Amino acid sequence: MIISIPQLIQEARTNLNCATASECLNDLPKKAIIIDVREPGEVAEVSAPKSVNIPRGVIEMKIGEHACSADTPIYIHCSTGARATLAAEQLQRVGYTNVIVITCALDQVLSAQADN
Repeated sequence: MIISIPQLIQEARTNLNCATASECLNDLPKKAIIIDVREPGEVAEVSAPKSVNIPRGVIEMKIGEHACSADTPIYIHCSTGARATLAAEQLQRVGYTNVIVITCALDQVLSAQADN
């Protein structure tokens, strides 16, 4: 049976830590990293200046360049929260234990980053 993308995202979030941008970014731990999993072309159009861009398609291969420890606080966002959810699920599968999905839209991420 094929499930819809919204259903896939909803099911994935049941096993993930999720929060809004303001909840995450108002009290960001010192060693935390913020990852934008959008594609480089999307980031070129509208960037989130406090985020590191690692596209969802390569996150498993590139995360070690930014998070050496399994318990590094990793906050993940995209344009809607869907790709961030799937990326967070993969990071948990490879052993990262402190992954948080920022579930809101990109404009809320940008606003929260500007406020902090």
